[in-house]
Amino acid sequence: MAISSRSIFSLAKPSKIPPFMSAHPIFTSRTIPQKTQLRFHPNLHSLFNSPKPISPPPNPRRSHARSLFTGIVEEIGEVKQLGGGGGEGDGFSMRIAAKTVLGGVNLGDSIAVNGTCLTVTDFDHAASEFSVGLSPETLRRTSLGELAPGKPVNLERALTPTTRMGGHFVQGHVDSTGEIVSMVPEGDSLWVKVRAPKELMRFVVPKGFIAVDGTSLTIVSVDDEDSCFDFMMVEYTQRKVVIAMKKVGEKVNLEVDILGKYVERLIKGG
Repeated sequence: MAISSRSIFSLAKPSKIPPFMSAHPIFTSRTIPQKTQLRFHPNLHSLFNSPKPISPPPNPRRSHARSLFTGIVEEIGEVKQLGGGGGEGDGFSMRIAAKTVLGGVNLGDSIAVNGTCLTVTDFDHAASEFSVGLSPETLRRTSLGELAPGKPVNLERALTPTTRMGGHFVQGHVDSTGEIVSMVPEGDSLWVKVRAPKELMRFVVPKGFIAVDGTSLTIVSVDDEDSCFDFMMVEYTQRKVVIAMKKVGEKVNLEVDILGKYVERLIKGG
């Protein structure tokens, strides 16, 4: 069957536009936004040769108010000299022989001496000594006033952002002193019982932390009636801290875990 050219064109003729459609195009070249060509030109030279960031000077001074310690004693120092102002209530200065804690020391740095945060007022690398000041309040609150030349003391520098937290957060703010009641060996370990002021015992809990002369220790048992607590030191700890060198009846500096104080404060709503 032959199809004429007229029939072909009649088939290609568009049908009538439905009434719901517009006869005019909705989108034109004017209504369609032109594509933006984003070009990225990486500066590889500046990427690998950028100036180094400015780093703080080595051994920046640490503020006494912000110093924290871990309760892991770095070394045992020796008291070389104690001096007072001469008047009643005057503070003391103390000079201590040490080596490890003098590494990177600056004037104004904080060093814990038997758990007491003290400020370095002078140091001498050649003599391996440094001096700290003791205020009258420090002498009243701690056992440092009972030290004498030749006595050993626990020493620890304030922690840094890269310090490993081997103990617990110790502020170096001694709460009070305690008295060693007994020291009983068991194998190569040593049981130590300390009597503490009753107002501190509410912060002393079994398996909790306490700093004794600046040493982070775990409390084993608590006796509220006698206002005492026990802890045990292994042989290694005994060789690294001064507690094992003390005798029954001697005083030790005590700092309870700061978390207990915060919890009590929150509960009371103060």
